[in-house]
This record gives sequence, structure tokens and C-alpha cells, in this order.
Amino acid sequence: MTAILPDVSLTERSRSLSPLEWVGMQGIDLPVLIEEGDYRRELHARVDAQVDLPMPHTKGIHMSRLYRLLDGLAEGKPLTPGNLQEVLAAMVASHRDCASRNARIRLEFALLVKRPALVTPKLSGWKSYPVTLEASMNEGCFMLQASVTVGYSSTCPCSAALSRQLIEQAFLTAHRNDSTLTPAQVAEWLTHNATLATPHSQRSEAQVQIELKPTAQDLGLIALINAIEQAVATPVQTAVKRADEQAFAALNGQNLMFVEDAARRLINGLAISDGEAHVHVRHIESLHPHDAVAWGRRD
Repeated sequence: MTAILPDVSLTERSRSLSPLEWVGMQGIDLPVLIEEGDYRRELHARVDAQVDLPMPHTKGIHMSRLYRLLDGLAEGKPLTPGNLQEVLAAMVASHRDCASRNARIRLEFALLVKRPALVTPKLSGWKSYPVTLEASMNEGCFMLQASVTVGYSSTCPCSAALSRQLIEQAFLTAHRNDSTLTPAQVAEWLTHNATLATPHSQRSEAQVQIELKPTAQDLGLIALINAIEQAVATPVQTAVKRADEQAFAALNGQNLMFVEDAARRLINGLAISDGEAHVHVRHIESLHPHDAVAWGRRD
């Protein structure tokens, strides 16, 4: 005869009578399937899952119940607002004996997307986009937020203006007494001297958080990333040849931006989201050891 195993979470009472806002697990490994349009890929996610514990005398929740319910996000079906809502509702229902009313899930993973080179045909490479999903069920109300991080290049407008001035001064000094310059001579001078001064550029990152509709068919991550990259206009590249590097230099020259410019571009460019959007941009400066940052919100 098999002995009944003790369950002290049910048979013992808590000595300190206090309700707890959240109890659960953090950093659970889980495969998730992201499917949006032509994109379909299984990714490794780290998941946090918790419920509230309002009954002060209850010693503990049922961790294994939460753990097993997460399989509802990892059974080979695409991750959607709908199945996140179903799992959250099941988490609450599984803890009726603890009087739980609220549940939340946080997922972190990197979305891998293949990106083409700017100009070279049939050249492409993989780019990783960190994603965070935060889903919650509070008193039966479901909410879902998605946050993505996108890397881009930023060239300082002030530094560009200062560089142009130095090149202008050098040209005037070199040709002070020459009033018969031809376009070809000017072009030759620029070929050898246009880099007497260069503006500073830096790798930068944009973090954008949006609220997703519970009725959405998918998470809309690819569309969000595309909108961000289109707004900043200078996303970092993957595979490049010289022609692609030249095209990237042209993009930077045509899109000089302070951190304020980048934040405003993103706020104005996030037309794909009907809800509130939060923007945080960070320019990892090459001029000095601290970074330039800006925050913004679109209601």
C-alpha cells in the first residue's frame, strides 16, 4: 500500500498572518512558438509565473500546478494573446483553495529574424531582438504588454556641423588665392581631405512598449519591430559588403539625430498601435563615457 505523502502547505498554518501580493516562480525554461505571417520559429523563453495569496493563514501555494499549466504555452501552438489569457485564467482557477484572484506571467526571449543587406542581392544575416511579454489577470481583467529592443545607429547633428565647418575652413585655406577651380579639382580635393573631421556616431537602442488587444490573432512583434526600424531609418545591419556599408553611411548622413530626435521619430512612427506606447531611447555615446537617453509616450 502506497503511503500518502504529506502536504504541509495544506495541513500547516502560517505562523505570520500576512497576505502576499505575488507568489510563484521565476526563470522557468520554456520553448515558445512565434508565428506571424511568414515568420514561424520556436524560441527559448524564460518565464516567470505567479499568483496572489490573499489568505493570511495559508502557508503556501501549489508551485507544481503553475509549472504544469505553463505547458499550455509550449505545446507546439503559436503564442497568442488568447492562450496567454487561457493560462492565466487556469492559474487562478487552480488556486481557488488559496482564494487567489490574480495571476501574472512574464516571458523573455530573443526574436531571431533574417534581414537582407541594404543593396547587395541575395545577401542576408540574422538579427536578434530582445522581447518581453507581461500578461496579467486581475479580478478577471486581462492585460498584455509587449516590449521590444531594437538597435540602430545615431550620428550627432552637432558633431556633423562642426566637422563640416572644419572641412570648409581647410578648403578655403588651401585655395585662398585660386579663383579658377574646376569641379574636378574640387572633387579631387574632397577625395583626399573630406575626412579631415568626421562626426561621431554610436550604436544606439530603442525600447518600445505597447499594450496589445486581447482579441489580437498574434502578438504583432514583427510589425512593431519593422515600424521601429522604419522610424529611426538607420537600423544596425547584419551581413554587409562595401556597397552595403556605403549605403549605411548614406543613411546615417541623411538621418542625423539627437536622442530627442530619435524619441520623437518613434512616437510619431508607431501608428500600428491603437493603445498607449512608451518609448525609451539610449545613445551609447562615443564622445564621452556616459550615455544620452530620452523617454516619451504616445497616448
